Amino acid sequence: MTVPTTPTSSSPSRLSAPGVIVTLFVLAMSACVLGLVVWKALDARQAVLAQSETDSRNLAHSLVEHASRSIQAIDIAMSGMADLLKYQNPQPDRFNTFLANTANALPQLREIGVFDTLGNWRYSSLPETPTHNNSDRDYFTYHRDHIDSNIRINAPITSRLTGRTSIILSKRIDGPDGTFKGVLTGAIDNQYFSDFYKTFQIGESGGISLIRSDGILLIHWPSMEVGKDLSGTQLIQTRLKQSLAGFYKIDSPFDGITKYFSYEQTTQYPLIVTVAIPEDQVLAIWKSNLLSDVIVASVLLCTVILLAALLSTQFRFRLNMEHALRERESHYRLLADNIADVIILLDRFGNIVFVSHSVELVLGHSPNELLGRSCFELVHPDDVETVKAASAQLTDLTANRTVIFRTYRHDKSLAWVEVNFKLAMRATDREKVEIVGVLRDVTLRKRMQDELTALNSKLAELATTDGLTGLANRRTLDGFMRRVYEQHEQMSVLLIDVDNFKGYNDSNGHQAGDECLKRVAAVIADATINTPALSARYGGEEFAIILPDVSEADAITIAEALRLRVRALEIPNMASTRGHLSISVGVASRNSLTSNEAALVGEADLALYEAKRRGRDCVVANSALKREYFSAGFSHNG
Repeated sequence: MTVPTTPTSSSPSRLSAPGVIVTLFVLAMSACVLGLVVWKALDARQAVLAQSETDSRNLAHSLVEHASRSIQAIDIAMSGMADLLKYQNPQPDRFNTFLANTANALPQLREIGVFDTLGNWRYSSLPETPTHNNSDRDYFTYHRDHIDSNIRINAPITSRLTGRTSIILSKRIDGPDGTFKGVLTGAIDNQYFSDFYKTFQIGESGGISLIRSDGILLIHWPSMEVGKDLSGTQLIQTRLKQSLAGFYKIDSPFDGITKYFSYEQTTQYPLIVTVAIPEDQVLAIWKSNLLSDVIVASVLLCTVILLAALLSTQFRFRLNMEHALRERESHYRLLADNIADVIILLDRFGNIVFVSHSVELVLGHSPNELLGRSCFELVHPDDVETVKAASAQLTDLTANRTVIFRTYRHDKSLAWVEVNFKLAMRATDREKVEIVGVLRDVTLRKRMQDELTALNSKLAELATTDGLTGLANRRTLDGFMRRVYEQHEQMSVLLIDVDNFKGYNDSNGHQAGDECLKRVAAVIADATINTPALSARYGGEEFAIILPDVSEADAITIAEALRLRVRALEIPNMASTRGHLSISVGVASRNSLTSNEAALVGEADLALYEAKRRGRDCVVANSALKREYFSAGFSHNG
């Protein structure tokens, strides 16, 4: 290794000892002031968050108790009615009056109704008993088909009587022999909970939600949104499994605002109450106090800087007296400042002139065994050229280079090290230029970087594939479809639907349904492997294949091959008239009338719908639909 000779006239000025003292003083005082401010800010923030958590948890507990008591009162009343109706058939006038009195006694209860086995109104708390049939309601079919004596909290519905959104509580009525005798219902207006929730001051963007344990939103105040499925949220998926009550920070699924979120689930009913308070509101007072602290800290720092300037002036006259001592101690100060790393001094040929004792701790070598050796002897052969290239870039005293390479420890094991090196001149011999290097063991960091790179690759893969089938997901499909449409004049789309899949699921269970989808997906994936085409899960039991530069005729051939391969799986499906699992395929190809990729998918969807209408287990092309349409139109006009 060779280095240039630099004239002494260009030697850089060195930082004086008084300058170091003043700098350290400023840094120490600044660190104290800033540390105090940071500590106070963090402590205050923690206190604010702790108080907010306590208040939020208490509010959630109060609200969940209110919801539980509201439901419990109705549950008790309805249980007594169900026991009475099990053995008796009271006179309508008398029992209707009893129901009306019960509804009036419970402010949360708007109305009570009793339906017979056919879903017709039998009794009602209303002034007049309605005449419409409710056998189509979910709660009615549930109780008719399930022997369950517990009260059921149903998803919000719109009342056919009042048009208002209501939460229906229902209970099965059994006969003395345990047979289905009807359904008893109680309706709670969502406004009942809303009127109660708005009495709490939780801020303009705060929110209170009443959620069923399966994730169905019963009511969200103040938006009054109902029926939303929150089963995929962190609350339902993770938090409730860990604890029935908790507090954490989220991005609200309703308005996207970051909020502190507390929740609690009742032990008596499948109900969860959540309270969400915006982070800005929780930390508003803390931020205001923090601004005051920053202003005070700024004044203190200005004072420190002024004092440092005065000290610097007092120290300046001592520079000449300390110059010699500063030069002699500079080398040792360098070692002291970098004691955790290895300091290496090389001559202009790359031989080791000096190495600090920390090399024994870092690499296991003793300093004496390295002195006089070429530094390249310690570099892994595959990295020698990299190190030489970096050293060749040291052309003047202002340049420094950092290089990462492999080296050998004393036990012959490999280690990754990072070396930062630059040119330097001895204080006693300004004509002699050497290389100073600071070496650091980065083996652990390199390993973590490699693991992070692998993890990022895995995450990227997961973000583009469907978790069940391993095919591309909908998001990937949409992006691929857009690109193909922009870049290819000819393309075809296959939309594939598994026939009678719901019946298969109902007969065999969801686990069997998932396995079925995996087997069908494997067939679809094989059709596009090692091709520019893309197979994806479109949604549910529907799949899609995008075929760039494929004509409609070839696409139909591919679709027929897929249909036959799925049939060859011989998966029994009692829900199908054929007795085995099959697929229907809709085919559409781009032509001069296709406006965009969405229209092309729409054409494939129409073809798929026609395949379903024709009895399933077949392939239908959209162009055939158009020909049949024009043919039918021409015959009619003729």
